[in-house]
Amino acid sequence: MMPEPAAMSPQSTIAHYRIQSKLGEGGMGTVYRATDTKLNRDVAIKVLPDAFAADAGRLGRFTREAQVLASLNHPNIAAIYGVEERSIVLELVEGQTLAGPLSEEEALPLIHQLIDALEYAHEKGIVHRDLKPANIKITPEGRLKVLDFGLAKAMSNDAPEAGDPSLSPTLTMRATLTGVIMGTAAYMSPEQARGHAVDKRADIWAFAVVVHEMLTGRALFQGETVSDTLAAVLRQDPDIAAAPPRFHRLLRLCLMRDPRQRLRDISGARLLLDEPTAASAAPASRPVKWIAATAVMAAISAIALGVAWHATRPIERPLMRLNVDLGPEAVADPRTVFTLSPDARRIVYTARSAGKQVLATRLLHQTKVDIIPGTEGATDPFFSPDGEWLGFFADNKVKKIAVQGGAPVVLSEATSYTRGASWGEDGSIVVTMSPATGLSRISASGGAAQVLTNPYAQGQVTHRWPQFLPGGHAVIFTAHTVSTGLDDASIDALDLKTGKWKTVQRGGFFGRYLPSGHLVYVHKGVLYGVRFDPVRLETRGSPAPLLDDVAANLVAAAGRFDFSAAPSGSGTFGYMTGRPETVPARTVWLDQTGKTQPVSFTGGTIGPALSPDGRMVALAVGGIGSQDIRVWDFTREVLTSITSNAKGNANPVWTPDGRHLVFGSFFNNVSTLWWARADGGGEPRKLVESKAILVPSSFSPDGRRLAYTQPVSGTGEDLWTVPIDISDPENPKAGTPEPFLRTPAADVRPMFSPDGRWIAYASQETGPFEVYVRPFPSGGGRWQISAGDGAFARWSRTGRQIFFTTSDGRIMVTDYEIKGDSFLVGKPRPWTDTRISANMGRASFDLAPGAKRVLTSVNPVDVSQPSGSVHITLLLNFFDELKRRLP
Repeated sequence: MMPEPAAMSPQSTIAHYRIQSKLGEGGMGTVYRATDTKLNRDVAIKVLPDAFAADAGRLGRFTREAQVLASLNHPNIAAIYGVEERSIVLELVEGQTLAGPLSEEEALPLIHQLIDALEYAHEKGIVHRDLKPANIKITPEGRLKVLDFGLAKAMSNDAPEAGDPSLSPTLTMRATLTGVIMGTAAYMSPEQARGHAVDKRADIWAFAVVVHEMLTGRALFQGETVSDTLAAVLRQDPDIAAAPPRFHRLLRLCLMRDPRQRLRDISGARLLLDEPTAASAAPASRPVKWIAATAVMAAISAIALGVAWHATRPIERPLMRLNVDLGPEAVADPRTVFTLSPDARRIVYTARSAGKQVLATRLLHQTKVDIIPGTEGATDPFFSPDGEWLGFFADNKVKKIAVQGGAPVVLSEATSYTRGASWGEDGSIVVTMSPATGLSRISASGGAAQVLTNPYAQGQVTHRWPQFLPGGHAVIFTAHTVSTGLDDASIDALDLKTGKWKTVQRGGFFGRYLPSGHLVYVHKGVLYGVRFDPVRLETRGSPAPLLDDVAANLVAAAGRFDFSAAPSGSGTFGYMTGRPETVPARTVWLDQTGKTQPVSFTGGTIGPALSPDGRMVALAVGGIGSQDIRVWDFTREVLTSITSNAKGNANPVWTPDGRHLVFGSFFNNVSTLWWARADGGGEPRKLVESKAILVPSSFSPDGRRLAYTQPVSGTGEDLWTVPIDISDPENPKAGTPEPFLRTPAADVRPMFSPDGRWIAYASQETGPFEVYVRPFPSGGGRWQISAGDGAFARWSRTGRQIFFTTSDGRIMVTDYEIKGDSFLVGKPRPWTDTRISANMGRASFDLAPGAKRVLTSVNPVDVSQPSGSVHITLLLNFFDELKRRLP
């Protein structure tokens, strides 16, 4: 059989991509360098073979698979941008294809990056299936990038050409069905070569083959033809003698011919890499539970821990563990639960007293607990450098109080959206008053706040959890380009002299510099560590996992841990154990009785918006920052794509006639409001563009004005409207945006009433989010709808009722009357006893016509409320262990 021909040379343009030059050709198609004329960047375009593109079924299946693969967002995986005209648009990766032999010193950082990439994709249920050196590039900066992740499943080719087996085209037929061969011959697992169904263990086999070739420069399996190579894979015992001895156990476990005996998870490879060789192993240090290790109990209250990594030199001060029970009155605050004093003798934590949340303190060598008067409503406590004062947030203010007792002192006004503070040696405090305004600095003696950062100046939207570095010249903090999905945020460093900041570590949150010379942070419930230079503000080497059971709040991006240099500089590290994952929510119809009815569409949904007739729902699908807009027809059970570029499309809003949608996107530091046909026809039309994040919310009843939220420096998030000329609905024209409400507080989600005379919205002007109503267009007058907690208002279209949600997942409803210019409000009451999946950062439900049911997400199990006492794990001599682990 002749090999399937690659695609012919394309025209000079594909969609809005201008072809520049040919980069390569293979069984999956021909690859070209192209320029994205809309975003002014270079991309790679893989033009699919003619026979492939002509098969509508195969092309449709490929498009569906590519949409899933586009959700991969990892620094070591080349991104998929979208599908255009029988082509797939990919990230253009500059650099050299992986080639050996490399020294151990050169190879180890690359191997760790390859493990990180595979681990990330495998956790999302995606297998590469065609891992080989030709699909791995090393950028000029030394970053490893895996190409074509998952495309072997998405595509289908006939038999490969005879020739060099290491470069043979992908052998694919259909998905993972038994009897199908996929992958490249020299790197296939035995089960893959036999055509059996495969899983992530096939990637683990290929990983070992690639690592061997990286270290030795020689292929592990080689034959004169593809058939000979496949025969070697199936029958020949892999000869790994040429690889350095420290890699032998790793390679043997990854190259077990029976997949049931093979290493099951790629994360185990990281542990095997860290094992000492027999010649260099240190004398018995007790193994401890860190990543996937077994805890060993010892005597008294402290127990010796080993880590899945072992010491490379004798342990002078072994790692010790102490379990501290804070008692039944302790409260597992949603953000930071506790803080350690600089001398590691005292712990301060949130507790419940007389029905209020307060701060409590105890000396670690005693059991006596003292409530700190004057700290009612306190959150996120932090110590002064000398340990004499305690800072905290309460009553929308930054306060301090002497640890030994006294009256609290107000230092500054704040909001309920504060996210952390750090007290410097110079007597100043860096605080996150609100992510919309970045970091601010106040004096520990009180006074006006000085704004230090504006996230939007660098295309970011949130700065939080600051920490002073030694010497007070710089601050590290958590930053991200989206306000949710903070597990993939970054750790940035701000130079206080220049006012400039840069990213020092990607893919994590709640970064903390330890006096041992390390930066630690949380990612997917794992505490990572990396060497860090606090003067140059640079990391050194590759991050390594340290603890796999650190509790964290993904919504707030808060790690539940703290540290102290004491005793004697060896370091004490305290943390709450737990996992950041929550029970997956399911999307359902929910009625007032609590009865639920599952919906037919699948996939993650963000901000569902029902059409005016209730027959369709628009939603954002995909990972945070890479979503696309889809429309599901409940009657026809058809999902229509409105966008397919994965450019952070979100917050769809229907026009009153149900024929069009407006949605927002945020990509390449630009926020845009788009107008699109609801049937998927035509291209979206740009309405408004801004450097600040634009969040559309609702249309006036005549469809001629759109209300939306836009953050503005100095006033936070404000309410705006923009007139739209819809005389030609296919070519709408936006007028000049006009502010509707600008206050120092965060004002969000403006919703027009059915008659267009009023706007309901949520605001933090009094602390927690509350729902208010103002007349439109004057904005004069204000009526509070909620009572103590509320967001995301929805007007009933058939009655005088307003629905809204609370932070704990209740759906509330209140009646209203209109008399002249007055808005008369009734008492809010629960609409149903069933609680929904609460997320005050995004719309969590929509109201069906008739107000008899809502479309929302519910958790199968309520995991929101902690039970039992709060326990803190203290690791003594933690810094010594870090220095052994990450020298």
